[in-house]
Amino acid sequence: MANRKNARKWKRHGVQALWALLTNSYLIGFAQGKIYKGSLKNLCVPGLNCYSCPGALGACPIGAMQAVIGNWNFKFAFYVTGFLTFVGALLGRFVCGWLCPFGLIEDLLHKIPFPKKIGAFKGDKLLRKLKYLILLVFVILLPMFLVDVMGQGAPYFCKLICPAGTLEGGLPLVLLNKSMRSALGWLYAWKNMLLLVTVFLSVIIYRPFCKYICPLGAIYSVFNPISVFHYRIDESACIGCGACAKACHMQVDPVKSANDPECIRCGACKKACPVRAIN
Repeated sequence: MANRKNARKWKRHGVQALWALLTNSYLIGFAQGKIYKGSLKNLCVPGLNCYSCPGALGACPIGAMQAVIGNWNFKFAFYVTGFLTFVGALLGRFVCGWLCPFGLIEDLLHKIPFPKKIGAFKGDKLLRKLKYLILLVFVILLPMFLVDVMGQGAPYFCKLICPAGTLEGGLPLVLLNKSMRSALGWLYAWKNMLLLVTVFLSVIIYRPFCKYICPLGAIYSVFNPISVFHYRIDESACIGCGACAKACHMQVDPVKSANDPECIRCGACKKACPVRAIN
């Protein structure tokens, strides 16, 4: 039984890895130290995938939103909004569990052995509200009101916070471009410190970035209760054993809230149910 569960986990990781490879398949970018700027870059990918990653073929929806939200005359702003609404209404946070490259990195980091793994803790639920504040301030308000003459705002979340951007874009580009290394300053040091903290916390806490920081997860979480892809509990079959809640790394109790905003649709609860009451 344990072997089957582990095989299913790695099957999900296989899907995550395949999607990460497909959306970051501009491999020549890593050799040349350049960013792909072709027509595919006008399209958003569902997960948090840095625009500046040398291998990235598409645009990160959070980065795209920050760039155009200051001027609603830009048709692209409506495209990004519509894209997020469509993906959220269809999949909810399934994207977080199956299609986000940085989510895969967090999953793998958490598999590293550590003396004491941390699940829920005092203040955990309150801290999870932080991602909504970050979404409001750094993705919406600052780019909307602090704009240039073209009506474009700076990507404040990407610039000041996002560890995924540092790992996928910042580090590769700096390593591959000597001219960039000579221009490094306090901001680069700050972003790398945030990345190191995120990596360490990911070893001891399951997906800390997803739980507390990610504004894309905050957007998709709003759609979880109403998305087309969702969970359903067969109350007549449920025996109340609590196995599903115990299996959930996001600390969600499916019996109480099958489509909780924090659920990333990883399927751990469904696999743990002894009577197959979760569909």
